[in-house]
Amino acid sequence: MVAAMLTRALSSRERVQDTLSEHRNEIVSLFSRYVAQGKKILHPHHLLDGLAEIIGENDELHKLRDGPFGDVLRSTQEAIILPPWVVLAVRPRPGVWDYVRVNVDELAVEQLSVAEYLEFKEHLVNGSIKDNYVLELDLEPFNASFPRPTRPSSIGSGVQFLNRHLSSRLFHDKESMQPLLDFLRAHNYRGQKLMLNERIQSLPRLRSALVKAEEHLNKFPLNTLYTKFEHKLQEMGLEKGWGDNAEHVLDMIHLLLEILQAPDPSTLETFLGRIPMVFNVVILSPHGYFGQANVLGMPDTGGQVVYILDQVRALENEMLLRIKQQGLDIMPEIIVVTRLIPEAYGTTCNQRIEKISGTQYSRILRVPFRTEKGILRNWVSRFDVWPYLERFSEDVSNEITAELKGQADLIIGNYSDGNLVASLIAHKQGITQCNIAHALEKTKYPDSDLYWKNFEEKYHFSCQFTADLIAMNHADFIITSTYQEIAGSKGTVGQYESHTAFTLPGLYRVVHGIDVFDPKFNIVSPGADMQIYFPYTEKQHRLTALHRSIEELLFSPEQTAEHICVLNDRKKPIIFSMARLDRVKNMTGLVEWFAKNKRLRELVNLVVVAGDIDPSKSKDREEVAEIEKMHALIKEYNLNGQFRWICAQKNRVRNGELYRYLCDTRGAFVQPALYEAFGLTVLEAMTCGLPTFATCNGGPAEIIVDGVSGFHIDPYHGDHASECIADFFERCKTDTGYWDKISNAGLQRIYERYTWKIYSERLMTLAGVYGFWKYVSKLERRETRRYLEMFYTSKLKLCH
Repeated sequence: MVAAMLTRALSSRERVQDTLSEHRNEIVSLFSRYVAQGKKILHPHHLLDGLAEIIGENDELHKLRDGPFGDVLRSTQEAIILPPWVVLAVRPRPGVWDYVRVNVDELAVEQLSVAEYLEFKEHLVNGSIKDNYVLELDLEPFNASFPRPTRPSSIGSGVQFLNRHLSSRLFHDKESMQPLLDFLRAHNYRGQKLMLNERIQSLPRLRSALVKAEEHLNKFPLNTLYTKFEHKLQEMGLEKGWGDNAEHVLDMIHLLLEILQAPDPSTLETFLGRIPMVFNVVILSPHGYFGQANVLGMPDTGGQVVYILDQVRALENEMLLRIKQQGLDIMPEIIVVTRLIPEAYGTTCNQRIEKISGTQYSRILRVPFRTEKGILRNWVSRFDVWPYLERFSEDVSNEITAELKGQADLIIGNYSDGNLVASLIAHKQGITQCNIAHALEKTKYPDSDLYWKNFEEKYHFSCQFTADLIAMNHADFIITSTYQEIAGSKGTVGQYESHTAFTLPGLYRVVHGIDVFDPKFNIVSPGADMQIYFPYTEKQHRLTALHRSIEELLFSPEQTAEHICVLNDRKKPIIFSMARLDRVKNMTGLVEWFAKNKRLRELVNLVVVAGDIDPSKSKDREEVAEIEKMHALIKEYNLNGQFRWICAQKNRVRNGELYRYLCDTRGAFVQPALYEAFGLTVLEAMTCGLPTFATCNGGPAEIIVDGVSGFHIDPYHGDHASECIADFFERCKTDTGYWDKISNAGLQRIYERYTWKIYSERLMTLAGVYGFWKYVSKLERRETRRYLEMFYTSKLKLCH
């Protein structure tokens, strides 16, 4: 029997070198084709198209495509062409990168460092000019000693990894449990001791107290209230916070005894999640019109507002439940901080305080942008907020301290601006910080880092990318809605991953910006508000009183400022889409797909809800361009009669019933974005039972199981996407149960994975675990944060 041999995996350089030896003519021909295109960036489809042309119909060369070299080329995310060089950025798996350059004239293959690769890339912008004094940002040395997983499948499961690490660390020796004791003894709420008092000074004393408490509590029925044995537990050294009755207190005591005996990850997570730690939460969302009514569809105002309001309601409910079960009489507070806009255009955005409906203890606090000339009165684009944020953060810090009569326990940033402000406040006050990006702009705009100067006047990406780097490295933990948001997929780069290494030529070069394997990353998916979005089959809850206004919206023959074009055949199913009217949301792309597909136009009507219809009413540059494009498409393809364009609708309750009304027509929802970080409208549609087609780029690809609970469509291949939609409706005509099958599978998917209850439970547990991790490891990351201070002062202050 021949013994199995372990072999080392070949590097990308070795694979290219070996292929060059075996297929010299073909590789020279391929790389010569690339070089002949001159100085530029080639993207994956360019590279693979070139390989396909070389192979042609030659069966002998198929092994070139299917072998190691084909693997390298399929893993290449971009190639820099600088004749005679072809430089490949190879990503063999998510989060792992390799850089190789080939000299086509000399047939030499070399490995490159990150910095060397980025320098090559800068030549596309700078030409032959070499800057020997480029600022290089490298955060890797600060994180080298921190534990982290190594397998791509572990990305986004940071808390599970951290619990394994912590449980093994706690079991290291007799003294390793001391930080846990210190952590419990440090707990208090505004001077009131929680968990342990001064009677417990050592681990043996803690074990003894827990055993005695267990013996004492076993004498009581499980539903005995805490007040019946409170004083006895205090004498033993146990203060409030363990539970509201004998059952809950015993559960906590058993968990801690198990941890002291032999900690395991699951027990540790459960225990830490139940410790009373979070009573006051601050959530930051500066840009746009943040309000509860009449704001959706206004510039920079969409899914993030809906997300946060739903998040607050779910989070408050979870906090109230936990505080009750902990046996505490504390009223939690959640403050959503946004910008006060004096010129509020019929919204409440000019009100300083606004109670959040559906909550008891949550409110919106609005703080204005200030300059030396006074308060900024009008809305400004999210791309233009950077000069105001430092002063805004100082004002917010003072305001929330006054509102809460102290500091928050947890601060949550949203989007680039909110995450930066959260970082500045957390840095100043020492608060545990959570970041939620929603959407990082870098992946939305191809090559926006390399050619940042071309985007700067309109988008100010130099400020935004700098703010993103600072915030993601400053945060204690980061939650994302999907894996793709962090590390992409096999063939696409994740939003966070795109910040691993990049260059802004002439400004700075990032050789190590963020590590997607960092255990701070956690996937926590939101849900839809099930009070508003519920299945169309729940007839007893249907809002039939709204049907008349919905029918007016869909079918009225009048052309108004709210809707234009008519639907001649009301019996047809309706395909529907609703989003902001910007380039990335791709609403005009969907209209063009529909316009060009004769079969689809015969099968269904199209209705879109997006933006303003009159370009003069919009202040957003990108929206104006999309409005004008929409009007041009209507005219060019004679869409009137099969298409309805409705301006942005701000009534969420009616929007929920609109989804259900469209289910009654046996229609479908289409989300055609070029990229979508998550896709709340996808959740809303599926929760109502509407079969859904959504972009394969981003979060919807994880929400939907293709062909089972909905369908993936490629927004860059609109002709194929429109055929996919047409095929669905053709099949529904011949298979009467098919529509119901997809609808029901979509609902099942939502109930299993995407609810706010699951979300809020997970977020509170994360706050507990990361609060403990920060404490026991002294994770103030002082060195990192001093480095980030320097970076902020030297670069981001230039945006002010």
